[in-house]
Amino acid sequence: MTGRRRFAALGAVALASCAVGVGVRESGALAPLEREALKARFDVRGTEPVSGLLVVGIDAKTFTDLNTRWPFARSLHGQVVRRLHEAGARTIVYDVQFTEQTRPRQDLALYNALGDAGGAILATSESDGHGHTRVLGGDENLRAIHSRAAASDLRNDTSGAIASFPRQVGGLESIAVRTAQRVTGHAPDPAGFRDGRAWIDYRGPPGTIPTVSFSDVRDGHVPEDKVRGKIVVVGATAPTLRDVHSTPVGGEQLMPGAEVQANAIWTALHGLPLRSAPPAVDLLILVLLAMLPPLVRWRLPLGAVGAATVLTGAGFLAGAQIAFESGTIVDVAAPLLALVLGAFGAIAWSEFAERRVRHRVSRDNELLEQRVRERTADLADAEREIAHRLGVAVEWRDAETGVHVERMGRLCERLAREVGLSIVEADLLRHASAMHDVGKVGIPDEILLKPGKLDPAEWSKMKTHTTIGANILSGSKSALVQMAEQIARSHHERWDGSGYPEGLEGDEIPLTARICAVCDVFDALLSPRPYKEAWQLADVMRELASVRGTHLDPALVDAFLPIAPDLHTECFGEDGLGGAAAA
Repeated sequence: MTGRRRFAALGAVALASCAVGVGVRESGALAPLEREALKARFDVRGTEPVSGLLVVGIDAKTFTDLNTRWPFARSLHGQVVRRLHEAGARTIVYDVQFTEQTRPRQDLALYNALGDAGGAILATSESDGHGHTRVLGGDENLRAIHSRAAASDLRNDTSGAIASFPRQVGGLESIAVRTAQRVTGHAPDPAGFRDGRAWIDYRGPPGTIPTVSFSDVRDGHVPEDKVRGKIVVVGATAPTLRDVHSTPVGGEQLMPGAEVQANAIWTALHGLPLRSAPPAVDLLILVLLAMLPPLVRWRLPLGAVGAATVLTGAGFLAGAQIAFESGTIVDVAAPLLALVLGAFGAIAWSEFAERRVRHRVSRDNELLEQRVRERTADLADAEREIAHRLGVAVEWRDAETGVHVERMGRLCERLAREVGLSIVEADLLRHASAMHDVGKVGIPDEILLKPGKLDPAEWSKMKTHTTIGANILSGSKSALVQMAEQIARSHHERWDGSGYPEGLEGDEIPLTARICAVCDVFDALLSPRPYKEAWQLADVMRELASVRGTHLDPALVDAFLPIAPDLHTECFGEDGLGGAAAA
């Protein structure tokens, strides 16, 4: 194929990758993945400093202390308002709706307390569509006590989490916007609200913003210095009141609505520091990533496509994190999809081109046929190289530098042959096993590299590497990637059903994953880790025998133990320091 035709074909691959990436992004299909990527960026960033805010929570302690039922009498809210004013609260934000009229004495007690305190921001989810409400009798009543109503609506995004807040709802400005106006004298920049909403720059997981109990405030048990000069958000925090929400921070922990509002207020007060990148920037990144693999293939051998794809993807993710910590959210899912499509498109084009060459030279002499066979083998080698490099890239994070990947491949191939798999299946397993821990790319360093024992929350996060890895590898037509997906998802399942992520039992676990599990335990026990020394071979064999039928497939353990000494020498050497794998 001439250079011009080659360039045109690879250009078509790049354009197709761009078109698919843009189309899928615009369809919204990648929105859930984009939100998961946002959660990961918040997790990596961790907890940020926060000051000037306090949440007064209507919590379980409040119900015990006050021995009353919800909704509380409004005079009780009035007592808390007076306490907060006396303690020197800068601004009071009440995330409890007072739209409907109750007993006149109760309503008047709250009304007078608000007036004596200099007013407050009062939440509501109802307006007439023009910004007018019936809170405490209407807007004129509120103006008389220097108070304003504000929209409390916080909408879940496509992932079911609250990631942003509105500028206004039904003509009524949101709590965060109203509070910023009250405190600073001006509203946040309208340009920061793309499609009427702004990202909430969460300071950290639930509990990051200081919280005190409603009853402790009412009873005067909260020191004044904890309240003085603060913006105080009063609202429900007890789960029974059902005002708790999923957010991009804290994993599975739910955040009370009052704390979500406090984070939105912090965001509005600080000029909406977290903003989406301009659409043109997102589009430019997608186009560049889609073009990269075809350009690499145009100038370099096929094997370079895999290396360039992995390195570019890793560099892009690191750059996206840096941009996030500087206040800019760039799209991640669509550009990465375009990058992968460009890589597989370049490989597929190479395969197509080679088939044409093979068809043409089949009529020529044996020398040309040999050349076609060698080039076709390059395609298979490239696929295996991509799998190997991806496995090494993941292992590199915890300093294994690929040695573990090499040993796992040898161990899995040998055990597969021992239990009757064909040479082709065993060879495929050897390369697929390299990606068994590919999901660790989504695990934060502070968990993955922690030298000590993980706490329950960290362990729960660590276990998600199985499903992350399976999701990364899912949907491929490649037999190698399909087998790798099975292994990534199920290699931590246990024979007795006590494993994860799905609790599969016995033969429900794919055979390839069961083989990988035996080899992974063997290699892990023989290898030193930051939290343990390497075990002796005899101790490892006893351990394998002890978990036969509980953790591991008993038939596979029975097949593995007789060959374990030879495999130990082959992979770790006589001295147990790495053997042939290290060499």
